[in-house]
Amino acid sequence: MNLRTVSLRRRVAASVMLVLFVVMVALVISVDRTFAGQSSRDVDGVLSQTEARALMLMGRGVPPREVVDQLSKRNVHVTVELPNGRTFGKAPDEGPLQRKFRNIGGNKFVFYADTEAISQAQGRLRKLLVMLGLGAIAVTGVLMIWVVRRALAPLDAMTSLAQAIAAGHRGGRLNPSRTDTELGRTAAAFDGMLDSLEGSEQRTRRFVADAAHELRTPITGVQAVAEALVSAPVDSPDRDQMSFLLVREARRAGRLVDDLLALAQLDAGYEMQREAVDLMGLAEAEVARTRFVAPDFDIAVEGVSGVVVVGDGQRLAQVLANLVDNARQAAGAAGRVRIRVDLTGFTVSDDGPGVPEGERERIFDRLVRLDDARDRRSGGSGLGLAIARGVVRAHGGELTCEPSEGGAVFRVVLPVAPVA
Repeated sequence: MNLRTVSLRRRVAASVMLVLFVVMVALVISVDRTFAGQSSRDVDGVLSQTEARALMLMGRGVPPREVVDQLSKRNVHVTVELPNGRTFGKAPDEGPLQRKFRNIGGNKFVFYADTEAISQAQGRLRKLLVMLGLGAIAVTGVLMIWVVRRALAPLDAMTSLAQAIAAGHRGGRLNPSRTDTELGRTAAAFDGMLDSLEGSEQRTRRFVADAAHELRTPITGVQAVAEALVSAPVDSPDRDQMSFLLVREARRAGRLVDDLLALAQLDAGYEMQREAVDLMGLAEAEVARTRFVAPDFDIAVEGVSGVVVVGDGQRLAQVLANLVDNARQAAGAAGRVRIRVDLTGFTVSDDGPGVPEGERERIFDRLVRLDDARDRRSGGSGLGLAIARGVVRAHGGELTCEPSEGGAVFRVVLPVAPVA
């Protein structure tokens, strides 16, 4: 999206001035035409009155010459042409005129109205309107600078706040008094964005600090064992034990690094491989793996066969292995774990202590452990459930911790592909 960065002040001012100019031009033209039309009607009315008086006088037997003398005035002139060709009265020689013809008793009367005064008044009115219009535009332009500056002050406040936050000053907010206006909604959205960014930043900092703390523990162990191993005599009986501890701590650090990389890949939205994955086959493979690791542990798979999803088989196997390992750790050596496959995904349940209701969503946060279910001695990093949920959501599904009477129930819902 490319945002046009034209100056809003100039844009608003230019738009208002253009509208005002168009309105003023239309007003001048409208007033001028109205004045001209009304003046023409008034002159026509005077000519009509003069014509009516001429009819009245001729009806009384007044000679045409006397009629012309009586009706001719300063701005009204009358001429008459008798049937014998004689004429009385004088027509104006110059200037704007409006005339009217009438035959009265065989005599041809012409009535003239001098409209020069009206034309001069119309010209003065035009000049006055133009001057007033230009003055109004000039005054409006000056006032527009102040009005637009006041109107756009909230945007300046947003800019100042954004610059302050970019400079490292956190915590500032606009706090709009009203959120039902355009600027109010924009300011509220701006504050919401800042809250989200600040919360994300705090979560990132906390995650980095927690990850560094988690990674420091195995690295410190590796360093201590390595130093002890270097210092120990070649024939020391503890060298084998120290070598075993060194390998164990190194693997622990490696697992944590792998988990952090997996989370980074999920956050980056990497593209996973897409293939047909049989959920029942995936569950049976996980049961076989668990029985190989813990032959005496009670684990079984049940449900519907032939349920196929399109996704990354290795990642989905990782999700299932993570849920089964968590369930096995929570249930203990004498516990029980069941994997149930249905038409929408699968469920992993155990008979351990379960997950408290208030913790069913928090356990999917990064580096979160529940003391009743697992601790650091189990070797977990606290990232497994976060990775599992990220993988499931990348497949268009959802991973949740469901309510249960006893033990924990983790539900994975996936978009199932139609089977040919």
